[in-house]
Amino acid sequence: MNSPHYILLPVSSLFITVSLICAFFLNFLPTGAWVGMPDFVALALVFWSIHQPRKVGIGVAFVMGLLMDVHSAVHLGENALAYTLLSYLAITIHRRVLWFKPLAQSFYVLPLFMFVQAVQLIVRLIVAPAAQFPGWWYFVASIVTTLLWPVATWVLLAPQRRAVDKDNTRPI
Repeated sequence: MNSPHYILLPVSSLFITVSLICAFFLNFLPTGAWVGMPDFVALALVFWSIHQPRKVGIGVAFVMGLLMDVHSAVHLGENALAYTLLSYLAITIHRRVLWFKPLAQSFYVLPLFMFVQAVQLIVRLIVAPAAQFPGWWYFVASIVTTLLWPVATWVLLAPQRRAVDKDNTRPI
């Protein structure tokens, strides 16, 4: 037990909102057809659904999904369905995931990100019969998003780690 254990401060609802808005705008990046572009909204939704399931849940995921549907100009409800299922599954496993360090947590969130992409792909293939399977490279985005999990954990938990009143004589 050499690694420090932080007692986290309560997270601000404003910070959660700002982080979700930033994730939404990061998805606006002009990437074109880049293979492996991470889904920042899915990353933020999974993170907050795991760390704050009472503040960010299925309703927030549904609204973010509708916003992404409008932004991406895809069938209305495609991202909403995927993000709602993603949030539900993240809330379901949130107690188990929090036991592990961020690197080990990545193994738990990888199937979630792959599931979201699979749901989006299945909806596209069902709704548009002329659509074709894009190939297995389509799922590289899930791996890239999973690789960003430790970074997102460090960045999004940083405001909660600060001490309210710094005291050098206190061990915690």
